[in-house]
Amino acid sequence: MGHENVTEFILLGLFSDEDAKVACFVLFLLFYIALLSGNLLILLTIRGSRLSEQPMYFFLSYLSFMDICFTSTVAPKLITDLLAQRSTISYNGCLSQMFYAHFFGATEIFILVAMAYDRYAAICRPLHYMVIMSRRVCYVLVTASVIGAFIHSILHVLIIIELPFCGPNQIDHYFCDVFPLLKLACTDTCLSVITIITTTGVLSILTFVALVISYIIILSTLRTRSSEGRRKALSTCGSHITVVFMFFLPLIFTYVPTADSVSNDKVFALFYTMIAPMFNPLIYTLRNTDMKNALRKVWC
Repeated sequence: MGHENVTEFILLGLFSDEDAKVACFVLFLLFYIALLSGNLLILLTIRGSRLSEQPMYFFLSYLSFMDICFTSTVAPKLITDLLAQRSTISYNGCLSQMFYAHFFGATEIFILVAMAYDRYAAICRPLHYMVIMSRRVCYVLVTASVIGAFIHSILHVLIIIELPFCGPNQIDHYFCDVFPLLKLACTDTCLSVITIITTTGVLSILTFVALVISYIIILSTLRTRSSEGRRKALSTCGSHITVVFMFFLPLIFTYVPTADSVSNDKVFALFYTMIAPMFNPLIYTLRNTDMKNALRKVWC
């Protein structure tokens, strides 16, 4: 049980080409700065204005916070490792990185579900909306998201802790994730892989399908509305759907795997660890008048 004699892992990173590394260092650093500033801007705007009284923005502020936390478990190391000669991570560091990445990532997924539920209530049950989405319900949904994510992450850690690591310690990835780690274990991990694919894979697919179906129901309800109300609801739902697709499709490609797809996994992982969280603020603010007005009020 446990790590027999591997005390640290070597992260092989995104690629070995030196020139590409320097270029990507600059690029990812800019991405990360954009992501931090964009999400902080949204977080502070919502908290500093009256928008936080509305459930949708209440959730959006938590989504922005999760974006920051989620990317920060991966990006700083990814960025500094691009300049390092050889990047290593301790066994415990590796486990905790995996735990936090899954914890914040899963919380984010559950919050996206809460946001879909909120839009459903607002558009399909407008008369009962204030009752359905009371402040208490909002807090319950966020708390449930956090608890669900914690259970999900701790299960991953428990699976890995049980495995012996005795030989190769090179992780073919830029952060510690479950599949690359399972490849290094000195035992048959077939069962673990199946467990993870059924839990994470099925969870991501089901959530994704549920989200898509809920937005389809919402959009079909909109057909009966006046053009002004329809336009507003469409732009809100449009931005939600964009974020859902950007986040979930790469995730599903990673966790519903084909046999040896780690090299693609790294590219997909970039999408949901760096690129989608960076675009979230843009997607939510550019098409949203309330948000633009709040930005003006709070910052001008």
